[in-house]
Amino acid sequence: QVQLVESGGGLVQAGGSLRLSCAASGSIFSINAMGWYRQAPGKQRELVASISSEGSTNYADFVKGRFTISRDNAKNMVYLQMNSLKPEDTAVYYCKMLVVSITSKVYQYWGQGTQVTVSS
Repeated sequence: QVQLVESGGGLVQAGGSLRLSCAASGSIFSINAMGWYRQAPGKQRELVASISSEGSTNYADFVKGRFTISRDNAKNMVYLQMNSLKPEDTAVYYCKMLVVSITSKVYQYWGQGTQVTVSS
């Protein structure tokens, strides 16, 4: 079993910054893609950014130039640096990882979510 634990959310004023972290623990051989998603009240969960095992990144248009995703493979962690935050960035942010088990099977895991609130 694998657990993902997120941290770093909170309340920030518009224009401010936050850094989210997500740590994976448990039966992990390696981790393929990692990503951050968000879900605002009344809306569907949407992709914010993803990063491959080789470090290739992908961003949603609404965060390009403001957010940066990174990973630390040695620590099984993924980060999301969020700058120039806007009130519309308010949401619960979730990390997701594609974990390769010691039996070479790939499983998808989600974190529990961390609230980000941006005040105007």
